[in-house]
Amino acid sequence: MLTLQSVTSHYSSFSTAEEEGVDGRVGAGGVVGGQNGGEEWEQFLSFQLLGASALHAGEGLCVCVSVCVSTTMSDPRDIDEDAILKGLSPEELEKLEYELAEMDPENAMLPAGLRQRDQTKKNPTGPYDRDALMQHLEKVALEHKDREDLVPFTGEKKGKAFVAKKPEEIPEHEQVILEPELEEALKNATDAEMCDIAAILGMYTLMSNKQYYDALGTTGTIANTEGINSVVKADPFKIFPAEPPNGTNVEETLERIVSNDSGLTEVNLNNIKDIPIPTLKEVFEAMKGNSHVEVLSIAATRSNDPVAYACAEMLQENTSLQSLNIESNFITADGMMAIIKAMANNATLVELKIDNQRQKLGDSVEMEIASMLENNSSILKFGYHFEQQGPRTRAAMAVTRNNDMLRQQRLR
Repeated sequence: MLTLQSVTSHYSSFSTAEEEGVDGRVGAGGVVGGQNGGEEWEQFLSFQLLGASALHAGEGLCVCVSVCVSTTMSDPRDIDEDAILKGLSPEELEKLEYELAEMDPENAMLPAGLRQRDQTKKNPTGPYDRDALMQHLEKVALEHKDREDLVPFTGEKKGKAFVAKKPEEIPEHEQVILEPELEEALKNATDAEMCDIAAILGMYTLMSNKQYYDALGTTGTIANTEGINSVVKADPFKIFPAEPPNGTNVEETLERIVSNDSGLTEVNLNNIKDIPIPTLKEVFEAMKGNSHVEVLSIAATRSNDPVAYACAEMLQENTSLQSLNIESNFITADGMMAIIKAMANNATLVELKIDNQRQKLGDSVEMEIASMLENNSSILKFGYHFEQQGPRTRAAMAVTRNNDMLRQQRLR
């Protein structure tokens, strides 16, 4: 069996031979095949220290050394780790596993068991019981004696006792004297009534803004139910009823548009989601020959480009429509470009709303809108949020010019 002393003696022999200038190899009996060693051996023992692990096992220090005997230098990849591990005792394996455990103490996201090694050897006493643990901690805390104070508490009071100051009396020449009736009224007034009186007299610094404006906006009754020093409360949330659905009958409205009913001047189809696209196209087709409808609104009806093309054809022929609202739809830049170009042949439309489409219209459409407004003298209201500063400024100037022209015509 190879011991620590034998390995040490072989290494010391190799060191001595090297110091004396001997060119040879260390063998089982010392220096072999050197200049002073005589006949060279074809085969020799090569001691190779493959692995050593110093482990504390019990009282002594165990050194595990693997020795390989070969005719040539062995490859480190040929080491048999299984043979080394089989030679270790269970205590040594447990110690080795403890030393090689990978821990990450800096990672706060890991649980405590993965940030530090298990440092207890106690056997578990049973499953986790939170109530029992809390009772045990409380019992230990009660049994633990408190630390004695360096200066014991005697209950002695030090310093001067606080004495409230008496309010200063107002001199007689500064006192306000009211009529007996007013004195009696103010003496019997409640805090809420005093708060309203202070608000009416303009003493807004004595109360909150809500109390002040509530008192000014109420006549004949006391607005404030609490006094001046009351706690400011938030206004109760007002629940507004939901907007009723649009009750317009689409089929009946379409028939009246086709028949050019003189009693139909406004068509409101807003927020009706289930109108088929062919029906919307029929509405614009019927509007070509209608001469009585002045307001047409189809906001939030899921209209798309085919509807926009039908609307563009209608704008080129209709001469009675004054307001058109196609906001909140699915019209793209191509469909909107057709509508804007059709406005060149329309001189009766006064209001046009095209904002809040599903897709952004783009710079080219905005430039076309600005050019259309500059060449159109009838548009007084235009609803669209421009993304670019240049078209926005040009459109604002054009709409302002049209309104100024209308104002000058009224003054004539």
